[in-house]
Amino acid sequence: MRGRRNRRTRGRRSIRFMDILLTLLLLGGIALLVDRVQRLGGQTLRGDVIVHDGDTLTLAGERIRLEGIDAPEFQQRCTSNGKDYACGREALRALRRLVAGGEVTCEGYQRDRYDRLLARCRVHDTDLGEALVAAGWALAYGDYDAVEAEARRAQRGIWAGSFEAPRDWREEHQGEPRPGDGDLLRRLWEWLMGWFSGEGSGT
Repeated sequence: MRGRRNRRTRGRRSIRFMDILLTLLLLGGIALLVDRVQRLGGQTLRGDVIVHDGDTLTLAGERIRLEGIDAPEFQQRCTSNGKDYACGREALRALRRLVAGGEVTCEGYQRDRYDRLLARCRVHDTDLGEALVAAGWALAYGDYDAVEAEARRAQRGIWAGSFEAPRDWREEHQGEPRPGDGDLLRRLWEWLMGWFSGEGSGT
């Protein structure tokens, strides 16, 4: 009797596991389909550029937040060699130098809570977000982690001294809440999308 019960228990567990696995695969497939549809409705923009701060610009009349980075705010200050300096303005100048190198092209399909288009922007073959992180004038925010680690080792930009993380500075000076569960869920969603599209599966 015990043997039969054990077999039944194992059978039920196996069925539950398969149900969960199939449900996850179904949800992942639906999420991937939704993501693909959103990407098809994405925007590619070119035109005149206005730089507002280290990670925000306007291109062809569209307000854009550079995806994957977080730069010091325009009024933010940092410390280097024991001296206070306007790191937010330095980040803005760094982005202005980058966009002065040629035509800017931005591609994106999602929007943030301020209705800004989240986009990857390039000048020729230069990814603006990656270049800012590499120069030490922006933090990686979901992307460019290896680039940030190198900038930190080389003590470039804000890494040459001490600074407050931009999101902490905003919370203190602008009352912006810290990213919470919604931000974690967003990152998990992005990971899931990458895994199902093959980017996170090593293919």
